[in-house]
Formats: sequence, structure tokens, C-alpha cells
Amino acid sequence: MLVMVNLQRHNDRMNLIEAIVFNAPDVAALRRDLHAHPELCFSEVRTSDVVAAKLTEWGIPIHRGLGTTGVVGVVKAGSSRRAIALRADMDALPMQEFNTFSHASQYPGKMHACGHDGHTAMLLAAAQYLATERNFDGTVYLIFQPAEEGGGGAREMIQDGLFEKFPVEAVFGMHNWPGDEVGHFAVSAGPVMASSNEFTITIRGKGGHAAMPHNALDPVPVACQMVQAFQTIISRNAKPIDAGVISVTMIHAGEATNVIPDSCELRGTVRTFTVELLDMIERRMREVATHTAAAYGAQCEFAFNRNYPPTINSAPEAEFARKVMAGIVGEANVGPQEPTMGAEDFSYMLMAKPGCYCFISNGNGAHRESGHGGGPCMLHNPSYDFNDTLIPLGATYWVRLVESWLARGTG
Repeated sequence: MLVMVNLQRHNDRMNLIEAIVFNAPDVAALRRDLHAHPELCFSEVRTSDVVAAKLTEWGIPIHRGLGTTGVVGVVKAGSSRRAIALRADMDALPMQEFNTFSHASQYPGKMHACGHDGHTAMLLAAAQYLATERNFDGTVYLIFQPAEEGGGGAREMIQDGLFEKFPVEAVFGMHNWPGDEVGHFAVSAGPVMASSNEFTITIRGKGGHAAMPHNALDPVPVACQMVQAFQTIISRNAKPIDAGVISVTMIHAGEATNVIPDSCELRGTVRTFTVELLDMIERRMREVATHTAAAYGAQCEFAFNRNYPPTINSAPEAEFARKVMAGIVGEANVGPQEPTMGAEDFSYMLMAKPGCYCFISNGNGAHRESGHGGGPCMLHNPSYDFNDTLIPLGATYWVRLVESWLARGTG
């Protein structure tokens, strides 16, 4: 199997756990089965059944139902009451896959284009080893989370009592990151992923004949003024060192070329790394929209929805994770985590507990077998596929993180 060939090529420079390497082909086959059967947020019924069945097969007690389809496995060893949590997301994206290899999606309009099938597989591989060897003193909670792709599954699991039922000192997450060579990690303290927010602005004017605009109140020029003015919020209201993005991505107005519409709707997204900057942007956007409309005699309806908060790693946990990674792949192969304006609902878990969210390199796409789509192997791309070579590496990281964390003193 291709995964074994790739493992032999990389194994000489990575301190992988041999038992995990040995079981990697079976876990890779399971990953490909999940890839072929993608399920969207809060509908991960088959996926959670597969996860629950494997955990049960390995003698791991499970708890189901948090966040609708979430699964939590509990592995205990020794007598310590200390505990750590590891999280993997399970859901797919509502998009059509371009790949035609044997494990391509069997469900039209659904695809594992972000590698959550691989995240689930890496945590399962770690679970199997942890349950077999139990070389730690304490408890590890294995969180298989639904609905990361827009559903806020982390938030829902927390609201259902995740950390009350399973109290932990810290929680850790990991995401594959295409582009860099397999065998590399990236981790940093502080903000690593942005908040995700959406706005809808409706400008109401007065429709009329396009040949007689003086008899109407055209909302389209008002919308154009707003779009231009919003960019001054970033360039003139935000500090130059504070990163923020305002993107108007949809403008809807009119139904005929000779009719001035009654209304125009703007929609888009706002991304920031801090809540303080987000507060300022929302306030200024509301002011700009309201007063621009008023200046033209139009009415304005402004709605701003905050989705995911920024993902902010706590410094001690990020440094701890970095040392564990370095012990596996070497210091030179653990780099700083360049912040991205993408969003991640693991942010909710980091608001509730200390922890760290890291990136594991997914390679340049050469791992894909014949039948892959023509596009690049990037996240949310219809030609994406998770690199199965990561399974033993990611699982080894999870295991060493647990063993090292629970071996250290609490102070």
C-alpha cells in the first residue's frame, strides 16, 4: 500500500511509535472509508457509529450525544486524577468532489475537502495505542466533534456539558496544512486563526424607471459608497499593526435593466484576531452604513452576526506542544505558526480551557494516487485528499503529548 512506501521514506528522520506504524495501513483504510462516505454538520451519524465501534472494540468506554453526534472516548491509567483532552473534527463540506480514485465521495455534493476524515483517523490511531499500552498516569478524553464547518459543534458540545462531564487541565487540537513537506509541524502562542463574522445590509430606496432617476431613490449608488467607505475602517480606524479584513462578497439588486430597484442588499465577512478590533469594526460599519444611507435619503437595515471567535493558543501549552513535536521530528522541523484569516471553532474550547491548536504539514499533493482532480491539493478544493502518511506521525504526536503531559508535575 502507498502509505507504507511513504512511511519507509520518512521513517528515518522521525521518531515514530512502531506499533502505530504497524497499524497505519488499517487506519488508512478506515480513513478512506470515511472519505468515501462524507457527512455534513450534525449529520455525522455513520461517522460517529464507525468511531464509536472502533473505540468500543479497543475497550474504550464512550459517551455519545454531546453536540448531537459527538463521541467522547475515555482512557484511564494509574491513579492520578489529572486529565487532558484531544480533539478531532468529523464533518465534511457541502461541495462536489472532482477526484475519481476508488475512495472518492459516494455522496454527490458532499466531500471531505478539509481533511477531517484524516483528523479522525489520526486520533483513532492514537486511541488504539493509548488503550493498549496505557503508559501514563491519569485520564485522556478523546473528543470526536461534529459540525466544525459552520455549525459550531465545539460550542454545542460545551453547552451540552463537555467540560463538566469530562473536566480537564488542557485541550489540544490539530489541523493538516497543505503545502509544506510531511514531517513538519507549526505551532505558536497567541492568535493563530481569525474570528469569523458575517454581515447583511439592506438599503431601501424608491424604485422607478431607469430613464427617469430623478423620480426614484436609487439604492445602488448608496451601496457603492458603503463598499468603498468600509475599506477606510481598516486603513484609517484600525491600528496599522492590527490585522483585519472586511470583504463585501455579495451585492444583490434589481431584476430588469430598465428598472431602478427598491432595495439593494450587501453581504460579506469580517475577520480579526482580536475581539477588541472586531468590536470597533462592527461599530464603525454600523455608523458608516446608517449615515451613508441617511445622506442619500435612504433607509438602512444592518445585521452583524458573530460566528467563531479567534483561535488563541495559551503560551505554556503552545511551548509544551512544541517540545513534544521537536522530540519526534527535530527542532528544525517545528516552525512558527503563521496566523491565517481562516476560522476554527476549536476557539470555543480554548475560551473554556487552556490549550493549543497546531498545524501538521500535509505535503504538496504528490501523495494522491491516479484519479485525483486537476486542481491543487489545498483545503476546500475539490481535488483535495488527506495524506495518509500523516496518520502515524499525528498519532505519535498525540500519544507523546499525553504521556509527557501526564508525567509532569502540576506546578
